[in-house]
Amino acid sequence: MGCVLGPHDETGRKERAIYYLSKKFTECQMRYPPIEKLCCALVLTTRRLREYMLYHTTWLISKLDPLKYMMESTTLNGRMVRWQILLSEFDIVYVNQKAVKRSAIADFLASRALEDCEPLNLNFPNEDLMYVAIAEADMPEDHSWKLNFDGASNAVGNGVGVELIFLNGDHYPFTCKLDFDCINNMAEYNACIMGIQAAIDRKIKVLKVYGDSALVIYQLKGEWETRDPKLVSYRKLILELIEEFDDITFHYLQRDENQMADDLATLASMIKVNEQENMKPIRMSICEAPAHCCNVDEEEKRDDHPWYHDILQYVKNCAYPDQATENDKKTLRRLASDYVLDGEVLYKKRKDPVLLRCVDAVEAKKILEEVHDGVYGTHANSFTIARQIMIFGYYWSTMEGDCIN
Repeated sequence: MGCVLGPHDETGRKERAIYYLSKKFTECQMRYPPIEKLCCALVLTTRRLREYMLYHTTWLISKLDPLKYMMESTTLNGRMVRWQILLSEFDIVYVNQKAVKRSAIADFLASRALEDCEPLNLNFPNEDLMYVAIAEADMPEDHSWKLNFDGASNAVGNGVGVELIFLNGDHYPFTCKLDFDCINNMAEYNACIMGIQAAIDRKIKVLKVYGDSALVIYQLKGEWETRDPKLVSYRKLILELIEEFDDITFHYLQRDENQMADDLATLASMIKVNEQENMKPIRMSICEAPAHCCNVDEEEKRDDHPWYHDILQYVKNCAYPDQATENDKKTLRRLASDYVLDGEVLYKKRKDPVLLRCVDAVEAKKILEEVHDGVYGTHANSFTIARQIMIFGYYWSTMEGDCIN
């Protein structure tokens, strides 16, 4: 098997390869039919590239559509059912192969598999390293810093945003609300002065200044003349401050490349803070999954509703949850299309005629314990347990994860 993973570029027309996979099938896998070989290759790929595929929509480009075969076939063997459960947590969309060159590398990797079967190494190199920093003794004496600045002036107020960036990628944001009337160019100059003063306080000697105001940048470079009396004093102050640096340069930056400073300035201009209040620093983190994921039990304990309550209300009464946004309503309509209501019981549709009854957390725990203890057969592994539960006609949203745990 051969695989190439790559995201689209900014235009959405070209792919940039970031991962290559090549693996030789075992003697047993060699006897699979062609469509099952493709299914096996897809499952092996999702195992190796799980971190890339779990939170993004993945386009599958291949000669055949293994997803359609697994979802619509009514006579699947145990191996195919297990693969079907494994792939259910990924958002994979099949795309017809329109050009041979799009899969040329994947075909090459599949055709060049080694005769000697090599074990697949799933270890990530240096995965135990959490942070790598440059020791202060190893830093060059004249290490340079970048300064991005921006000012905002609107009907609500005025504010400035500054971002100091070190060569190792560390970002130091600053923001300030201007409690006096000024035009936008004055706010830009105030932002530049604030950033330069912050760099002086940190004893920075080499600085590259970037701003999205062409007027401010070219006036400081001396290419444009400063005629506005309100800006002359600002320019004079900056020329005095730059004497503290060994090397300082000014560069014009497009607004879309100055996003952080622009957002800080807009936030400072629109926020309302009393003089006696102390505004704490803003801490920004990255959330890689929706907050409701893997939190079904806690949610049910909090509102006394099962995990499928919103879907049930929509299927039954076409009612949306309170404070639901348009995006939430669209998602709920898409999810509800896979469910059917019989009286007061909600069922999950499958590609075959079998319907799975939706159960809450309490009943799901009881079913899981009975199946795991071997009441419905021999003691089995997690994937077989999930398969048995679906065969018995039950379903809940975190079934596979609960079986693994």
